[in-house]
Amino acid sequence: MNSRLSMPQEIAALKTETAAHEATAGARADSKRSGASMRVAAITRNTFREAVRDRVLYNLVLFVLILTGAAVFLGELSAAQELKIIVDMGLSAALLFGVFIAIFVGVGLVYKEIERRTIYAIFSKPVGRGEFLLGKYLGLCLTLAVNVFVMGAGVSLALLYVNRGWHPLVLSIWPAVALIYVELMIVVAVALLFSSFSSPALSALLTFFVFVIGHFSAGLQGLSASMGSGGARLLFTALYYLLPNLSHFSYITAASHGRTPAASDFFVAVLYGLVYSAVLLAASALVFKRRNFK
Repeated sequence: MNSRLSMPQEIAALKTETAAHEATAGARADSKRSGASMRVAAITRNTFREAVRDRVLYNLVLFVLILTGAAVFLGELSAAQELKIIVDMGLSAALLFGVFIAIFVGVGLVYKEIERRTIYAIFSKPVGRGEFLLGKYLGLCLTLAVNVFVMGAGVSLALLYVNRGWHPLVLSIWPAVALIYVELMIVVAVALLFSSFSSPALSALLTFFVFVIGHFSAGLQGLSASMGSGGARLLFTALYYLLPNLSHFSYITAASHGRTPAASDFFVAVLYGLVYSAVLLAASALVFKRRNFK
């Protein structure tokens, strides 16, 4: 009896062996991805718990709620302008204090771990630096989501109180609230980028400058066109394209007048914010991987 396999049998056996190898490699890759997701989720939860325990966050939320109450009081003093003043002041306060949280908590996400020397214990485990940064970023974004939601709910409740019942503004302000949150996601990513290689004080200052300049991004393009010097024109053009254009998210004034962004503008702004944040996170991970903690 011939013990050798025929050619079709050899091909079938080879295909079976290749499929087994591919299945094993796929299972390992899935396990690796699952492990990375679990590590990122664990860092996210820990960052969220630390941020929630931080009394500064509670004080800021309390102050915003007090400011919303002041808006109600001022609105009652202004005839026929109550609702507009409440939306203007409430959403502006939500943005302002959200930026403070994003900057002053964001720049300390990495520095606090280095200062406490807990970063050595983290990296002694199978945790990548990119996973560490992503977990920190998502943890603070989750904290900001809770805060922005509370602030938006405070404004809605103030509108219901002043109007003594339902008003269309109660719902129409929420697209503006969502865009405020996307803007804060970008600010957190900027703070994380600077904190990956700089001190907290300098990171906070640079992030604040980016936030301010980002709201006047359109003016940079006009300024570059009016410059006579080629070098200055090139500088302002580069700043226009490199810095985030935060004017895409400025709908507070429109919301106070009951206007909502068009669906296309809203989704383009959200997509822009997500892509820009992803690019900043990738840059942060690249810089952070080259940093020496010894």
